[in-house]
Amino acid sequence: QVQLVESGGGLVQPGGSLRLSCAASGSIFGINDMGWYRQAPGKQRELVAGVSLGGSPNYVDSVKGRFTISRDNVKNTVYLQMNSLKPEDTAVYYCNAHIKTPSSGAYFYAYWGQGIQVTVSS
Repeated sequence: QVQLVESGGGLVQPGGSLRLSCAASGSIFGINDMGWYRQAPGKQRELVAGVSLGGSPNYVDSVKGRFTISRDNVKNTVYLQMNSLKPEDTAVYYCNAHIKTPSSGAYFYAYWGQGIQVTVSS
């Protein structure tokens, strides 16, 4: 059984910062790509940032220069540092990780966190 548990969301004023964390636990043989998605009301879920096993990041254009994704492979944790937050960043943020378990053989399957609310408002 694998779980992804997110933390660090909340309410922040425009221009403020938040740091999201997502820790994977359970029967884990390995983790490949990890990332953060978000879904605003009435919109589709979108990839915000991703990071490879080797640490190479990628970002959606709207957050470049403001958000930084990182990971700790010992702790099986991915982080999203969000600076200069804007009202349009308001959404539920979901952690995603591709994980290999004892029952998955050679394959990595996608797992999701439960989602965490980020609200940017004055």
